Order: sequence, then C-alpha cells, then structure tokens
Amino acid sequence: MPARYVVNCSILLTEHPLLHRPQAARDAGFEAIEFWWPFTESVPADAEVDAFVRAVANAGVRLVALNFAGGDMAAGERGLLSVPGRGQEFRDNVDVAVGIAERLGTKAFNALYGNRVDGVPPAIQDENATANLAHAAQRAGPIGADILVEPLSGVPGYPLRTAADVIAVLDRVGMPTVRMLADLYHLTVNGDDLARVIEAYTERIGHVQIADAPGRGAPGTGGIDFHGHLTHLAARGYRGHVSLEYRADGPDPFGWLPPARRGGSPWGQR
Repeated sequence: MPARYVVNCSILLTEHPLLHRPQAARDAGFEAIEFWWPFTESVPADAEVDAFVRAVANAGVRLVALNFAGGDMAAGERGLLSVPGRGQEFRDNVDVAVGIAERLGTKAFNALYGNRVDGVPPAIQDENATANLAHAAQRAGPIGADILVEPLSGVPGYPLRTAADVIAVLDRVGMPTVRMLADLYHLTVNGDDLARVIEAYTERIGHVQIADAPGRGAPGTGGIDFHGHLTHLAARGYRGHVSLEYRADGPDPFGWLPPARRGGSPWGQR
C-alpha cells in the first residue's frame, strides 16, 4: 500500500463514538487510520472484536497500525512489555491483535514499553520487554507486520525518551521487523534533534507520527518544521505512513491539510 496520511482515531474525532470514527475519517477525506488499543480489556469478547472489524471494513478505510493493549492508560500505565507478571496478558493480547490484523490487512503494531516498577531491577524489566517483543515479532511475522517501539514524553516512569533509547531496545531484540515509531512530537519535547535522528536512524523507522510542539496541536500551531523534516525523511528513503496524532482545536481538526491531499501520500505519491 502506498504511503498515506493516517488519522489516529483514538486522539482525533473523539466527538464521535469509537465505532463511528472510521467512517468520520473517511468522510473527512482520509483512506487510512490507526487506533490505540480500542477495547477496555486486553482480551475482549469476540462480539466486540467483530463490531470493531465491521466498523473499519464498512467505512472503506485501511487500519494500517494498531496499538497492543497498554494497560490502564487512564491510570497512567503505558504498556505491558516490561512489566513483571504481565507477560501472559501481553501474549494473549498479541493473539487478538494479530487476528484483527489478519482480517483488516494491518501491517504495524505499536508495543508500548511499560513504566518502571519500583523494587524490580531495571535489567529484569528490560529482559521481559526483550522476550515479549521477540514473541510479538515471531507471531506477527507470518502476516508481514512490523512491531513498533516508541519514546514517550510526559510520563516520568516510562524509560524510553529518546531515539537512542529505542534503538538500544531494537538492538537487544535483534529482529529487523522490530522498528522505531518516530513520534516527532515526543522526540522534540524530550530534547532530541530531529534532523540528527532522521539522518542517523531513518532505516530503523517503521512509522511516523506528528503533532506540533509545544502543545501537541495540529501542524502549524507550534514550532516544528514538518515540511523540512518530512522532506528529509523522504530523502533518506522513508516511504511509510505519517500519522496525525495531535489534539484537535477548532471545528475542523484537519483544516491545515487541504482536502485534496488527505487521501494521498505526504510526498504527493498515490
């Protein structure tokens, strides 16, 4: 599938019920979407999964990326990979996510690393994450899907903050389908130099997300040079998707992006 702008339907279009958001994205002119884990449980009922798959399929959009379950996100949890005692929950969730992907053609899964747990040596938590990422990559391999790992900002207990932090995790796993999710907002807020990150690591990047900084608003509300950085990514060989993962402000959350460009590639390619 050619590169597309992607609407993150977990942070955008939230004025609509979750199952209506794929259609809302299509109505706004987009052909590709992604979701954080869209269920309250790591292993939801089959009827919930079926309803979600139907909503995406009926809207005529592609679900190009899906988060694995991240735990209780509202309570501050950010992933299961490294957390002691959550390995089986994570692996059961991988089975559900891969099943969804088989039905919808999804080719990327975002695996949030998990916050540090007091009283457990960080090395043990990192060993958990390495084993769980390898398992996820093996499970997703037959459908040709990548596993993504991203840095986050604003979560003190989350240990991956820079591109170098993520690359160290990828190197420990040592599997080419485990790749970096380059969220330009989080990298900027955490102090990374985006030009240097792109120059050094583009070949390790499997997916890109954008929001402006400060504020996590739409492009143009802050100071990130998206045109420059996306052009740089393209020059370095990146041909993946660019996901819109920002907080909406105003009646049209996509007003910065002309309708004629919403269904196409960030680089003008169809």
